[in-house]
Amino acid sequence: MRVIHLAAGAAGMYCGSCLHDNRLVATLCAQGRDVLLVPLYTPLRTDEQDVSERRLYYGGLNVYLQQAAALFRHTPRFLDRLLDARMLLRALGRLAGRTRPAELGALTVSVLEGAAGAQRKELERLIAGLRPLRPSLIHLPNLMFVGVAGALKSALRAPIVCALAGEDIFLDDLPEPHRRRALDLIRAGAADVDAFDAPTAYYAWHAAGHFGLPIERIHHIPMGIRVEDFSVADPPRAPFTIGYLARVCPAKGLLNLARALIKLYAAGRDARVRAAGYLGPADRPYLDGVREELAAFGVPAEAFEYVGEVTRAEKIEFLQTLHVLSVPTKYVESKGFYVLEAIAAGVPVVQPAHGSFPELIAATGGGLLYDPRSPETLAGTLARLMDDEPRRRRLAEQGRAAVQASFTADRAADAMWRLYEQLVAR
Repeated sequence: MRVIHLAAGAAGMYCGSCLHDNRLVATLCAQGRDVLLVPLYTPLRTDEQDVSERRLYYGGLNVYLQQAAALFRHTPRFLDRLLDARMLLRALGRLAGRTRPAELGALTVSVLEGAAGAQRKELERLIAGLRPLRPSLIHLPNLMFVGVAGALKSALRAPIVCALAGEDIFLDDLPEPHRRRALDLIRAGAADVDAFDAPTAYYAWHAAGHFGLPIERIHHIPMGIRVEDFSVADPPRAPFTIGYLARVCPAKGLLNLARALIKLYAAGRDARVRAAGYLGPADRPYLDGVREELAAFGVPAEAFEYVGEVTRAEKIEFLQTLHVLSVPTKYVESKGFYVLEAIAAGVPVVQPAHGSFPELIAATGGGLLYDPRSPETLAGTLARLMDDEPRRRRLAEQGRAAVQASFTADRAADAMWRLYEQLVAR
């Protein structure tokens, strides 16, 4: 049985979906499974060894130009190959970080229209490239690609799985009428999908209602991470260090954490925040605003540190310096890999009680929740953990044990492969 797993590149930045897809396929291959990871849009960027194929489909520049001008829908293949060059796509990916979802409405709809959209040539090339591989099953990266499911299924005679990856955040930010049209196309395209996989039970139910998907075809495949190289964090007793490990942008809530630090500092507590994660050009003013607000309330510069984007080795080292981690997202999170990574390193988490976080904390026992309707409770929850070292140690120990037992890459790969086998057997 051969599986083709399509993965959408994230314009040169680390993203949870890319890390998940690369780790899943790497684990399946290590188990002796026949799986190919095929990138779409841009090359993947991962903090582990990249196991994706060199050949890329739906190259981001070609997709954009075909949307912008009919001329590029008929260009010769040699020109398309030049525009799909990996170095070029990586360079342009840095510029793509300036693009907001609201500016991508027409393009999103066009890709969802499949063979009827402006990217028909890209779909035909994808089918032609996959046909010699004789796939037994094809795994789509997200609902924004569900419009090609019918064409792939018909041409390649293979069942289709589609990942549910938190698409509602992007799609709900599209302007009308593009948002409504995209949702209609997703509901129509879902008929050609044999199964959907959701990273959390929360998102399985949310996606079913939000997108009108058949709940009986949604399978919760728990997230899994590589745990072997995480060692237990052992930071100095002071200052109390609160970590943030996510993209630096308003939706992820770094400003909420900075305001909690202001409250702790005003109460005379020896605390600091260390933040790590991707910072796009469009969000640099946001980070500047976080620093300015901290300074305006008298928080010294050394109490807040942004260390930048981190490799896997740097991420593990970063986690070793923390007493607790908090990513107080403003939006409702569907996944939250950073929660599992922190807990695997023996770092308790403090998260808002929405989305996937209650589920992950209940399953691991590795942290506490606060009421996101009252952001000031974040500072109080952090203060309680700051004052209770034995409790922090209990949360760390039970959380780390739970992740090693239930959220490993091998367990996730086994569950996904069982789903593949069931669909192919049908």
